[in-house]
Amino acid sequence: METKETHQPTAVTHPGFAEYTLLLPPQLRTQWETCTMRLERQGGRSCESCALNLERRLSTIPGVQHASASYLGGALSVTYDTRLISPEAIQQTVADLGLPVAPSACEILNEAEQVKEEAPLRGAAAVWGWLEAHHAEAWFAAVTLITMILGFIGERQAWPTAVVNTLFIIAYIAGGTFGLRSGLESLRNHTIDVDLLMILAALGAAIVGEPFEGAMLLFLFSLSNVLQNFAMAKTRSAISALMQLRPTSALVLRGEEYVLLPLEKIRIGDRMMVRPGERLALDGVVLAGESSIDQSSITGESIPVDKVPGDTVFAGTMNKNGSLEVGVTRLAKDSTLAKLIKLVEEAHSKKAETQRFIDAAEQYYAMGVIALTALAIVIPPLLWHEAFNVAFYRAMTIMVAASPCAIVISTPATVLSAIGNGARRGILFKGGIYVENAATVKAIAFDKTGTLTTGKPQVTDVVALAGSEDELLALAAAAEARSEHPLAQAVVQAAKARNLPIAEASAFQAVTGKGIEAQVWNVKVHIGSLRYFESLSLAAEGLATAVTTVTRLQNEGKTSVVVAQLEAGNGAHAMDARAHIRGVIAFADVIRPDAPAVMKALRANGIQHIVMLTGDNRRVAERIAAEVGVDAVYADLLPEDKVTAVKEVRAKYGAVAMVGDGVNDAPALATATIGIAMGAAGTDVALETADVVLMSDNLQNLPFMIGLSHKTRRMLWVNLGFALFMIGLMLAAIFFSDLPLPLAVIGHEGGTVLVSLNGLRLLAYRG
Repeated sequence: METKETHQPTAVTHPGFAEYTLLLPPQLRTQWETCTMRLERQGGRSCESCALNLERRLSTIPGVQHASASYLGGALSVTYDTRLISPEAIQQTVADLGLPVAPSACEILNEAEQVKEEAPLRGAAAVWGWLEAHHAEAWFAAVTLITMILGFIGERQAWPTAVVNTLFIIAYIAGGTFGLRSGLESLRNHTIDVDLLMILAALGAAIVGEPFEGAMLLFLFSLSNVLQNFAMAKTRSAISALMQLRPTSALVLRGEEYVLLPLEKIRIGDRMMVRPGERLALDGVVLAGESSIDQSSITGESIPVDKVPGDTVFAGTMNKNGSLEVGVTRLAKDSTLAKLIKLVEEAHSKKAETQRFIDAAEQYYAMGVIALTALAIVIPPLLWHEAFNVAFYRAMTIMVAASPCAIVISTPATVLSAIGNGARRGILFKGGIYVENAATVKAIAFDKTGTLTTGKPQVTDVVALAGSEDELLALAAAAEARSEHPLAQAVVQAAKARNLPIAEASAFQAVTGKGIEAQVWNVKVHIGSLRYFESLSLAAEGLATAVTTVTRLQNEGKTSVVVAQLEAGNGAHAMDARAHIRGVIAFADVIRPDAPAVMKALRANGIQHIVMLTGDNRRVAERIAAEVGVDAVYADLLPEDKVTAVKEVRAKYGAVAMVGDGVNDAPALATATIGIAMGAAGTDVALETADVVLMSDNLQNLPFMIGLSHKTRRMLWVNLGFALFMIGLMLAAIFFSDLPLPLAVIGHEGGTVLVSLNGLRLLAYRG
């Protein structure tokens, strides 16, 4: 009998699932991909419940694993099975649901798609499109204000009833058009929108003979919507700014001349010319020329970076002062800039835990408001024989005061502002949940190489046993100049740093894993480990002293090489009595200069425990740890051992962040509460694996990120507390002091605007 397994999504926790997914073969990992789309406004300002409904509907489609949507964030991301469904089919499905959707901003449209994209809308869609494009809601609010004031004056001056009624009707139409449309859209999504509650309250005010108060409600509601739309547009400015960085064409070599081509016609391997003052259109490698590149748009670095042949450059960066010829390494859709846009869009669709809870609870709350309003209408006349008009008016006031506008808008306004601020600095949160959860981190685990250290060996000691240090270093640099070994390059760089002349060497020969020999001036130079000299089976003057020196340096956690010379004319592998040791050169992967200060800044931001993970031996690891100032060291680790170490730290301290380069650290990044990839510009694995991506190699972004998260979390609680306080205060005033509808409207709309503006303050956070 054949059995069939049933997939249970809740059976595997997210960290474990991510960890083991990264160990799968590439052909299985690429089965699941994520596409992003732009969502236009749908429903009213609190219709994130509509977004939840959209997520549920999309999740039922065969091949869709997960959907995340936010109308306030203006984005939809869908994780899907490439074998069962395509992005085009997903987009068509969303469009068939009657939802306004557009391709991701990271996509480069070809000419046919651009024509299709620009096809004119027809009918009601064209009317609404024109109104929204021309900010008609602001004009409608102005019309509402004018006609409301004229109606108020007409009532007091005893104008003809028809004139006064006409003025209020115009005010109601202008102030309620957008709200009614949004409310009806919400009803079609089987949700109750606060816009609909406001329309009902305004109509109720008119029914009980208070049209002016209903018109005031609609005006303030419309004005609040305009201000809120402005605030939310500011939070989405990161995507707009990134889109503006993308050129639409580039100068590309065709035959013997450069021609201007659109990006979709450029291929990998093409030679691209970038003149001073131009933005790079595509990722590539410098083939010819030298210049400085302003990479702040991608990595957040404030100082331009010098580029020479062989260096990597990124699309969207600015060439400052020299012409460059660049070999294209990525198509437009795969460029680092395109991936940044996609990541920011995905982040806008993925909500914080607080927001998801509020969105889920919103409908229950809205139903509670309606029930409370109904009771306020029915109970007083029945039990206390209160006049219906008085009870109905109070009920409309209760509906306005208790509506959840400020509660619903407080979270996305705050979190999206934090995401936008981080994106400007080169810190990419992959969703609101990571903005919020980073504040809970109590421990941080750092990969050593390339994170706490520079990742490149540098000369730390030059011990001359014969002659001066400069002579020893110049001799070694001349012999090593033709080697591509990292230690050899470190010697050459050290000599250049001292402005030492580097002679031309000849007869260069490398002995793999042991050392090199070369002819410099009139001497034969040998450089290598002690094993290398032991293999020569020859004695050399000063070798015993060199052994002592090497042992001392090794005890300090440093790698050492011995430099020896013999006069020309001796055998290539022979040292006679004239052969002698010139000295010892030591190397180490040195710590970043700002690493100790960053550790202090992290502790000031609430981090209680900092550990270092490394595959190096414990002696080297402890030396680095002592210099940096971490609390614990895990040494001699394989990649899978780092996973175990992260689990140990998490079990002891709770939420833990892992900071690495995103390549061999991928399983550990996935295991941590928050995985942070540092220096990830252009690194696909880092962009895919980490929860937070630091595009530049700047350690200072870590305490900034933690501080921004703490500030965001505090602001979330302040906004929510303020919104709930205002609702409670107004309800108390209604029941005990007969608070009039206009004051409830002012309190409701004022609170909504205040929490939106308060959230926007995070755009200005500087740490």
